[in-house]
Amino acid sequence: MLKIPGYIDGPLVQGTGYLDDPLFWPVHLGTSLRGEDAQRSAFGADWDVAMELYRRLSAESEWPVFSVPLTSGLTIHVVYRNIEGEHGVDYLIHHPAWSTAEVLAVDDGHFMGPGMAWPELLSAARQSATGGVADPDARLLLLFPTLGDALLPDDAATALTTALTALTVIEEPAEVANMLLENQGQWTPAHWSLAGGVCINDGGHSYRNPGNTFALPTDRLLEISNALNGGEATGH
Repeated sequence: MLKIPGYIDGPLVQGTGYLDDPLFWPVHLGTSLRGEDAQRSAFGADWDVAMELYRRLSAESEWPVFSVPLTSGLTIHVVYRNIEGEHGVDYLIHHPAWSTAEVLAVDDGHFMGPGMAWPELLSAARQSATGGVADPDARLLLLFPTLGDALLPDDAATALTTALTALTVIEEPAEVANMLLENQGQWTPAHWSLAGGVCINDGGHSYRNPGNTFALPTDRLLEISNALNGGEATGH
């Protein structure tokens, strides 16, 4: 059984087998596909099959884990936390030198985030990896629910459309990409800035906003900023 230092002692299992199923992606991105139009565009006639997949992903007997290694040595773990009555997806980040993993974002009814700005999401997706989830498109979609960025670049939809085209059977990937960006995360899109070399935001539910009492310590914020940005945090 897998273990993540400091995380809940649940039945963690490798989830990479799900990544080959085109329906996994709209299921995983479900909280950003709000409304009947978005769900119709993403799932089409496959709604019932997708719901069966969701039930497997949410089974309490196994908690699928997807690991995204970064070049810095840190790893982002995406965990389906299948506790009865407390289902959700946790986005954790850990380094072997840390005694416990830190939480980047939580995608559930008591959401916490955002965990990343768009440039960080793109950087994390494109970093090379020899283990875990290595495909850049898969990394982009897997980490997308952590996004909360009020200042998206003009080409954000293009990158997202490319990933959806490669990994899903969605008929209109560009349409769905725009819907995802309009409904990014469960939080209000945050404004990101650079303070003392650390990429921070103004989100009221974010662990990366030093103004929040529950924010991560400054040294952790710096390490995470550098790791997500491929070496050194830059202005947004």
